[in-house]
Amino acid sequence: DFELLSKGEGRADAWMSEADGRSGGCIVVRLPINEVLSFFCSARRLGGRCCAVQILQKRALSGADAVNALRPFYFAVHPDFFGQHPREREVNENSLKRLNGYLENLQKPGPRSIKPTKLTFYVRDTKQKTDSKGDLPSSAFRSVTFTLQSKDVLNTVVEVLKSCSLSVEHMQGLLKTRAESQNSPKQGGTPFYRPIKWDKTYYSFTGFRDPEQELEQAKKMETTLSLWLKNNEPEATKKQNASVPRRAELKRLKRELIEKLGLVDIRWQRKWGVAHRCCQLQSLSRLSLQSPEALLNLRGHIVVFTDQSGMNASGHVMLGTMDVHHQWTKLFQRLPSYSSLYQQTVWLKDRISFLLGGIQVIHMEGVGPVLPLEDHYSTLNTFHKRLLPHRLALHPRSLQGLTMTLENDRSTPRLHDMGHFIIPVMCDGVQLQNFLQSHAQEARRRMQRKNQLEAEEEDVMSNCVQDLSLRSLSKEPSVSSSQMIPCCRRLMEDRSPHMQGLHLCVSHFYSVMQDGDLCIPWDWKG
Repeated sequence: DFELLSKGEGRADAWMSEADGRSGGCIVVRLPINEVLSFFCSARRLGGRCCAVQILQKRALSGADAVNALRPFYFAVHPDFFGQHPREREVNENSLKRLNGYLENLQKPGPRSIKPTKLTFYVRDTKQKTDSKGDLPSSAFRSVTFTLQSKDVLNTVVEVLKSCSLSVEHMQGLLKTRAESQNSPKQGGTPFYRPIKWDKTYYSFTGFRDPEQELEQAKKMETTLSLWLKNNEPEATKKQNASVPRRAELKRLKRELIEKLGLVDIRWQRKWGVAHRCCQLQSLSRLSLQSPEALLNLRGHIVVFTDQSGMNASGHVMLGTMDVHHQWTKLFQRLPSYSSLYQQTVWLKDRISFLLGGIQVIHMEGVGPVLPLEDHYSTLNTFHKRLLPHRLALHPRSLQGLTMTLENDRSTPRLHDMGHFIIPVMCDGVQLQNFLQSHAQEARRRMQRKNQLEAEEEDVMSNCVQDLSLRSLSKEPSVSSSQMIPCCRRLMEDRSPHMQGLHLCVSHFYSVMQDGDLCIPWDWKG
């Protein structure tokens, strides 16, 4: 049933007819009359019902519809619900970024390269009740891993929902339209699109949970910093005191391995607990005793414990924490080959810099998933081959001092707030030259501002540690300098006595880590 609004009266929305209730109820759709007339006029001009079906098909494949269809999924994996589980929260945040990038890539016009994408999510049971503090028990979520390979938005959405064992009943209409349209003659047409906002009564009559309302309730449960510290400081202090011997053992193991193996440094990709890090170092130490000759190739390298073994884009040796000694040994044997490949990436960066007026290709380490060296080399090589035939007219030093990153899943170049260029690998040469030249001055201004913010951030963090008598102060890579600076200043103004002698990390959520470290959101409420 359609209820027409006068022209310009409002946006489209829909709800279940209250008179009909659950059994036999119809969906009442309120549409501005100009939109309805435009829709049916287009259908009549372009071939009647067949055109209308095709228009609906295009409507079903829009990005906004994908977001609406995935609402149950977003509600089940949203990082805001995993505040007390930082590892699961980080996994979901990274996977959501990759999923959104995959969907965006599907919607780009023209030819595009779609690579299979493996994703892991922690899916919570939306029927599970949280405790009195609003925490989600670890038994209330499960791990789901799947690989996206579909070439269109609709099938991708269905694949995501089914992989997470979520209902696709609300997708049946779109799936039926897709099936009908595939059996209909193809005709051109102009897509009709208007986002539908479901009325609250829709959820009342269908029994579905309103994701927006649930998320809003979760946000309202956010507490103030002073109250949270008062309730959690004793637990943090107890855990930190218990972790002191483990921290000393970790420091000793790290120092001894660096000296014994001739390493530059040992690092960790994730914020694993101290006990977990000690186990990783002890495992590497045992391997050095069992097969000392296998570790000779490690000399002069930086070792990073992460989720996969190999070498990353920065030339650091990655040791997968789930791999066994045999896999590590095979990696050490291949290190000369990896080092040769790394030197080729350095050469490619120099060549690209020469062709683009001195601009430097960089990789943002610590932001997003780890970039393996093989993928980094492939990206650089593809971009370099595309640059060569264009012979761009750039002065050799006109862009010196500027930086850029390369991305495979972007269609247009842009300038980041921090001053570096983000360039698509398949970017047209003439378009690239015009963009770099026209934005060079603004890029230098933003880079100067970034350097000022970083210097100011370092200074204010040092003052914060001293004023609050903190044991240490750190932040998550996703917290920017412009967020960290006001956070530290507000902490010094608040001067809470509950943080004295503790390790503090500024993040996006409240949490007491297993070793007593306190995590607080950068935008904490006073």
